Amino acid sequence: MQNTKIIFVRHAQAKYGEDDRTRPLTEAGLKSREVVVEVLKDIHIDHFLSSPYRRSIETIQTAAENFGMKIETDERFRERKAGTWDDDWLERRWADFSCAEEGGECLASVQARNIEALKEVLAKYAGETVVIGTHGTALSTILNYFDKSFGLTDFLRIVGWMPYVVELTFDGDKLIGQRELGHVAVKIE
Repeated sequence: MQNTKIIFVRHAQAKYGEDDRTRPLTEAGLKSREVVVEVLKDIHIDHFLSSPYRRSIETIQTAAENFGMKIETDERFRERKAGTWDDDWLERRWADFSCAEEGGECLASVQARNIEALKEVLAKYAGETVVIGTHGTALSTILNYFDKSFGLTDFLRIVGWMPYVVELTFDGDKLIGQRELGHVAVKIE
């Protein structure tokens, strides 16, 4: 059987606002989607999936339209629920995946639901190529699941890449390859 390729696309730059689920892309974010289109244009894609969050869907929308495909959403690919913000919590969460700030979701929970969804995708679409629209923290917990050395330093390396496109190759549900396909560096304020 052929290997399965999962191409994760971390969303482009989004506007900040009250409702995390409905935050749209900024004008720069809308323009940077072209990187996703360019990276995917010569790859055979079988399916487009996404987090249900608007910014993730909008980031892969143009590429899906170019392929004449619809985007299916899966709630489990959503981003981490954030609670009260304090810089200290970022390090604490990465040091202990069971740790979360008040009102927030721990990385262990984010990782568990994302991996559950990913394993279903790998079984359902074995031997195919699937694009998944995702988020920085969600993607980072997936990368950590397959490589425990992926930690806070690695997360901070990619946190300003919006969009960020990375391809994971699987034999069954075993990761056998990973390559970065493209990104747009954005200044985080």
